[in-house]
Amino acid sequence: MTTTVTAPHRLWRNARYLTWLVSDTSKGLAATLFAFAIPLLALVVTDDPAQAGIIGGAGMVARLILTLAGGILADRHRRIVLMLIGSLIGILLAGAFTLLALADALAFGTLLAANVLLAARSGLFDVAGESAIKEIVPDDAMGRAQAANQGRDAALQLAGGPLGGLLLGVGGWLVGAVMTLCHAVAAVTAWMLQREARRAGITDTGAEADADAEPPSGEHPNSDGRIAAGLAADPADGLGLPPDTASDAGARGKTSAWAELREGFAWLFSRPDLGGVLLIITIINLGFNAAITTVMYALQQAGYSELLIGSLGAGVGAVMLVGAIVAPMLVPRIRTGVLAIAGLSGGAIGSILLSTVTEPWAIVVVLGASVLLLPALNAGMMGYFMVATPTQLLGRANSAAGVLGMGALPLAPLIAGFGLTWIGREWTILVCAALCIVAVALALGNRALRALPVEARWAEHAKQYENA
Repeated sequence: MTTTVTAPHRLWRNARYLTWLVSDTSKGLAATLFAFAIPLLALVVTDDPAQAGIIGGAGMVARLILTLAGGILADRHRRIVLMLIGSLIGILLAGAFTLLALADALAFGTLLAANVLLAARSGLFDVAGESAIKEIVPDDAMGRAQAANQGRDAALQLAGGPLGGLLLGVGGWLVGAVMTLCHAVAAVTAWMLQREARRAGITDTGAEADADAEPPSGEHPNSDGRIAAGLAADPADGLGLPPDTASDAGARGKTSAWAELREGFAWLFSRPDLGGVLLIITIINLGFNAAITTVMYALQQAGYSELLIGSLGAGVGAVMLVGAIVAPMLVPRIRTGVLAIAGLSGGAIGSILLSTVTEPWAIVVVLGASVLLLPALNAGMMGYFMVATPTQLLGRANSAAGVLGMGALPLAPLIAGFGLTWIGREWTILVCAALCIVAVALALGNRALRALPVEARWAEHAKQYENA
């Protein structure tokens, strides 16, 4: 009897993953720069934390609402094509923002409109990019891919703060110009990703067709070692489904968008290993992000420069980069449930300590310690989610999880803005810390979260819930 040992998938030899990573990173840098610039520009223009909070909250609401539509689009149409369309729209919007800044036309109304439109673009098209990775990376490498993505995010935060502060010091127009360039790079690499698939002979048959013949977990490579790409396609869009799948997909395409959206939510809530975690994520996201926003607003109001505030973000990003380097070693060896609870606890403790420090260097130390395990937590939870979710539901499930996980996030800038106005910095941060403590308590009491295993057992663990 012979035993066949399958060599582990090597991400850095997967050309399609590397191309996807460049495209997603370019788009991410544009988002990082704008997320850094918009609250500071709002504070400079309005000199009112409450109005700045309204601008930030409105953008988050727009993104959350349109993320639901983005999930449906990602399951109906070709995901890489959607990545390309989203980047092209990003070029137009970032270019328009640049012109407004050059014309000295940035005011409360224009900043509100710019933030809402760019956030809406993210909601509609970012889900497609996030979902496309399932057809590019096999299940047994998904945890490492997510850990690499976390390292990328940490690097963006490391560079985004100082770069954003430097650009903003010259003017808002320069932030817009660099954003335009980033979206252009994202568009070119998305086009290259589609071209690479065609050259490799990978058929883009759509998520629906993929569901009819989806291989077992971790068995995505074709006979020649390539990764099969069953990217989402709508038979009505004229992009050429094979005849044997077009009729089935066409029948499903007649389902209303509302019914498809409900299907994504229903599936998510039917899974004890996924649905129960979402409330915890919602609460911790609100508490921790509101605390950080409060700190940033307070520093700006105290007269600190944009460059210094950006440097604080770079310090935190450096710690997250260290955490992301360690994450690929932790995810395969430590149970995901343990990593999740440890990461949540670090955030809660950090939020409490944050209320006691006001010096910039002390804020960096506290925040850095708080986020050290965050890359491993995210890599584990996001990797397991990708493995557990069927391809044909991934867009809608992704958007549903995003909306539920970040549903309260628009309140973060409002809590920070009105909290600073009404009760001051210390008490606002303590309110945020209380939310984080509640999230940790719920996590400790969640059996499904505690039971999440190491990366190698994700597919096996997820299967027990398929027919539950």
